[in-house]
Amino acid sequence: MRLNPAVEYAPGYPFLRLAEARRAAQARGVDVIDLSLGQPTDPAPQAVRDALAQAAATLPLCDYPSAAGLPELRAAIAAWIARRFAVTLDPAREVLPTLGAKEPIALLARLFARPGDVIAVASPSYPVPERSARAAGLPVAAQVLSAASSWLPDPDMIPWERVAIVWVVTPHNPTGAIAPRALLGELAERCRRSGAILAVDETYSELWFDGEPPASGLELEDRTGVVVFNSLSKRSGLAGLRSGFIAGDAEIVSRVRRHRSDIGTTPPELVQRASIAAWGDEAHVTAARARYARKRKVLAAAARHAGLEHVGGPAGVFLWLRVPGGDDQRLFEQLLERSLLVMPGSYLGPGGEGHLRAALTPTSERIAQAAQLLQAGALVAT
Repeated sequence: MRLNPAVEYAPGYPFLRLAEARRAAQARGVDVIDLSLGQPTDPAPQAVRDALAQAAATLPLCDYPSAAGLPELRAAIAAWIARRFAVTLDPAREVLPTLGAKEPIALLARLFARPGDVIAVASPSYPVPERSARAAGLPVAAQVLSAASSWLPDPDMIPWERVAIVWVVTPHNPTGAIAPRALLGELAERCRRSGAILAVDETYSELWFDGEPPASGLELEDRTGVVVFNSLSKRSGLAGLRSGFIAGDAEIVSRVRRHRSDIGTTPPELVQRASIAAWGDEAHVTAARARYARKRKVLAAAARHAGLEHVGGPAGVFLWLRVPGGDDQRLFEQLLERSLLVMPGSYLGPGGEGHLRAALTPTSERIAQAAQLLQAGALVAT
């Protein structure tokens, strides 16, 4: 059996490593409070459930979904973009429904890079852009972020002469930092001069807790070479539907759509029908943002009591906690013995060491239990 060495010998996917740690702890009888994943627990909006049920009852379920997705869903996504960012997109040319955000993010390097090209990513960060680039046999230029740079990339550190795609995650996973519109504009302009694509992962755009709402790459005056990714997974807590979109430069969107028949598909039509209802409703998003804000306040206060300070930005569904002494792996193990599963920052790449990522996605009751465990006794050995 011939295996792709870029995949076979890649470091373990961090979420699989955490799953193994969770199972081992549970086998020892530990009641694990899982703060490691951005797994939503909010109830699904009733309008979405109703639309899903109606579609399941009336659609034939034997038809393949079209590569372009339903026109009604493209229109609903474009309408949401217009309300949220005051930007007008052509739903037929500049919007494409996708299987969540991970599918098109993982696909981009396969379509828009040639041998010898470099994919620029940040570290620590969401690992899919880097891992998908390596699986495609492409080298990665990983820029190490830090608190000194507010966890934002420096355009001057990107190898512009060789780069094919520049990835920005804003709000940033894991830190919650928000890229200013000016930074996105500079990166977009330099990408155009270099013939590169600016790819902006905006899946946490609706969860901010201080200041102005996060900007979007779609707000740039010139969107040539710019595409953004978003989904209903975090905005609406509908990760199980696997429904998102890619939007922006019409040529990039059209090429993804053209190759989709070979490498992917849109969500099933019943999911698309439910997604129309989700993109059309903001009340559930506002309510979820308020719930996250309350959980964030509770968990951040308990973490401070335990000697762990949030040193990230004001958005996203995670706390980015600095570990006194810097040994995130040791504290990860100590917290797991206390029933708390978090993610060591080192699992997310260089620059993450010395930090822990704690998710705000569990229920309010579980967050309260986690806070009590953090406050129960000394945890941090400096």
